Amino acid sequence: MNGRETKEELPVGVSVEEIVIPVPWGHVAGRWWGPRNKQPIIAIHGWQDNAGTWDNLIPQLPANTSVLAIDLPGHGLSSHYPSGMLYYVFWDGIVLLRRIVRHFRWEKVSLIGHSLGGALSFMYAASYPDEVDRIICIDIASPAVRPPDNMVVATGWSINKLLDYEKLTEDKIPCYEYEEMIDIVVDAYKGSVSRENCKVLMKRGMSPAPSNAKKQGFYFKRDPRLKVSGLAMMSIETALEYASQIRCKVLNIRAIPGQNWERLDYYTKIIDKLKETTDVIYMEVEGTHHVQLNAPENISNIIEDFLEEY
Repeated sequence: MNGRETKEELPVGVSVEEIVIPVPWGHVAGRWWGPRNKQPIIAIHGWQDNAGTWDNLIPQLPANTSVLAIDLPGHGLSSHYPSGMLYYVFWDGIVLLRRIVRHFRWEKVSLIGHSLGGALSFMYAASYPDEVDRIICIDIASPAVRPPDNMVVATGWSINKLLDYEKLTEDKIPCYEYEEMIDIVVDAYKGSVSRENCKVLMKRGMSPAPSNAKKQGFYFKRDPRLKVSGLAMMSIETALEYASQIRCKVLNIRAIPGQNWERLDYYTKIIDKLKETTDVIYMEVEGTHHVQLNAPENISNIIEDFLEEY
């Protein structure tokens, strides 16, 4: 069993459809919730997660809410980048969002994102300030911010690690029994995601071992090159400059205890900067970093109210 074979049970009136969006290196997979005849909110998951991160929240929103939850490249059911390429995570995400907007020929968009996805929403709104109506950022204010000395020191290590991952052939990919894999995922999230919700994420995050690998069990579908994220950081000065460009309505939901931020003052500086140029609703709720997956009832009403008002 891998969790994808059981029929999905949804509340009455709630619908979801798997879709595929073509991109030059393959496809981007997604889950389109709600009506297909209205423009959806684009939902973007966190680093090394997938579109399943919204499976518990979206059914709690009004059934006529249209949401397109995507798997970022290298995540979930989306194609990995070709061999020899690397992920710049934050920057790649802006390009991908632009591809999707152009693919559907949308003139203005609304975005909701958790963690990395919230950072991408922030970046896209800053890059295209006249083409975004609203963004909802969950437990993040901007892309990961690091002091310059930290970024410089990490560069060499990151590149070496990336080249090591490139050599990871199919026969070397570790495979595990289902429950053993869930154990690994639970441990990796360090309490942020319950065991049951780890199974929700793994519906798109794992697959049976490839037949030519001559192994039993399951393997993680995400591209191991995604683990090298140190090349995508930015300084607080750069993040504040992006914040100054945003003009759309902003809902920022911070979970408590949520993420253990190294510099919480960076988070608050971004929120304060946003308030200088646009309308910002900042809310603190009880929950882990994955509050939208682990305790969606803590934020669903806040999001519904924001969507209705704006």
